[in-house]
Parts: sequence; structure tokens; C-alpha cells
Amino acid sequence: MLKENFNDLWYLIVVARERSFTRAAAKLGVSQSALSHAIRGLEERLGVRLLTRTTRSVAPTDAGETLIASIGPRFDQIETDLVALTDRRDRVAGTLRITAGEHALSSTLWPLLKPFLKAWPDVNIELTTDNTLTDIVNDRFDAGVRLGDQIARDMVAVRIGPDWRMVVVGAPDYFAVQGKPETPTDLQQHRCINMRLPTHGGVYPWEFSRDDQQIRIRVEGQLIFNNLNARVEAAIAGLGLAYVPEDCVSEAVATGTLVKVLDAWCEPFSGYHLYYPSRKQHTAAFARLLDAVRWQP
Repeated sequence: MLKENFNDLWYLIVVARERSFTRAAAKLGVSQSALSHAIRGLEERLGVRLLTRTTRSVAPTDAGETLIASIGPRFDQIETDLVALTDRRDRVAGTLRITAGEHALSSTLWPLLKPFLKAWPDVNIELTTDNTLTDIVNDRFDAGVRLGDQIARDMVAVRIGPDWRMVVVGAPDYFAVQGKPETPTDLQQHRCINMRLPTHGGVYPWEFSRDDQQIRIRVEGQLIFNNLNARVEAAIAGLGLAYVPEDCVSEAVATGTLVKVLDAWCEPFSGYHLYYPSRKQHTAAFARLLDAVRWQP
């Protein structure tokens, strides 16, 4: 491969990752026509189709996938090495991309980032709120935040918060009419407010444990949301029972706006962890971030 083709290879990687010539062109700072011309020229020189184009999307062919899987990590490593060289300057600077679920961000990560950002004003952070199980390598994030038991074994995990638990809550008016469940299986007789998981497209089953006994219950109701605040508000409105992080409803429970049930079945579990690839070479900014977010019991 001739040296002048390196830009075209990088263009291919970005188009494949963005699944769009429009988004890739904007990210690369080139016109769509120039980008399309570069990819077409690369395909002609190699004598193989690398991308499948439709009116709605772009996807790599089998040959394209093979090439991208081979060269993509190498380009990423070059970029990391260049950033590391830049970080040898006296000031800590750079951009960090982090993905986290909405509760992880609001309850744990964001309170830690506020003092970090003030301490290091030349570090920029791009936060993506996403409740899916994001592939941080393919999506080119520096790190993600998940519960400890959801992190792949090939990742490094740093605990950033304490244990916490989910609780079942409902409005007093709801319980006055429907009564209270005594066991998790009783929930199948109640109106429950569900959450759809973006990763798998299914409705999240409610998980309970007590004295090493674990139960997963699939519940039904009038409402399904994909965000947390809406589920809490629906429970306050008396539209059903919600299964939510305890800290999100502590004030409502304290004032009697919501009532907890099945408390003995809601045991705590491992808290949030910041995770990143084990082969990642730390920039100065990322190293400072790890120091700032590491949980101190």
C-alpha cells in the first residue's frame, strides 16, 4: 500500500464506524463528494468492494470488515501515541470521551467530575448518556461506567462508588386500592411500570435476592419507559409500582409521597465502576481522571 493511501484508509475506518458518509464527512472536515471519491478510489486500487451503500445506511463488506479489523487498532494506537507525546507538556490537556447510563452519571460520575474539571481546566470531557451496554473500543470511548458485574473480563475496572440497591415503590393512593405485595411473585398481580432495555430491545426483568435466593420477575402494566425520571413520576402519579435506584426516591419516601415495599428482597449489590481497555496507554489527562474518580471507602 502506497503512503499516499493512508488518508483513504482512515476515511474508510471513520465511514464504517459512523455508518454514514454524512456523519463521517462532518467528523473528518471534508465534503461528502470528496469522501466518496476517496473511498471509491481506494476500492478501485485494491480491486475489491469495501463498503455496501444503500439509500439509508453504509456497512462494510466482508472484505471491508477484515481490513478494518486489521488496520483500525493500529490507527488507534498511532493516535494514542501522538496524544501521549502531546501530554509530555507541563500542562495536563486533551479530550476524554466517556459513556455512562443516566443513573450512573447523575448519582456517581458527575459529582466526581465537577471538581476534576475545575482542577484541570485544559481537559475537555465528552459525556454520552446511554443505557445500552456500549462497546467502548468500537465506539472509540476512553472509558465507560457500569456496574461491576457487567464489565467484560478483558477490561480494567476501577470502583468509583459504594454499593447501592434497587427498590420497589408506589404511591399511597395506589396501595389503598390495590394492596401491597408480600413477595416478589405477588408483583404479577399488580400494575408495574416497566423499562425497555435498548441493548436487547426487551423489557427489563425485576431482580430480587434474599438469603442467597434469587428471583427474576417479569411484570406487566400500562407503561413502559426507557428513562428513569419518567418511571418515578409515573409511580408518584399512582399509575403503578416502579423498580428504581433507592437514592432517586429517598426524598419522596421520606415525605410519604412514595412507599417502599418488598424491602427485605432488595439487597445491595456492587456499585459503579469506570472501565477501560487493558491495553490502553494512559495519557496524563486520563491518569488524573483515574485518581479523581477512584472510590475512597
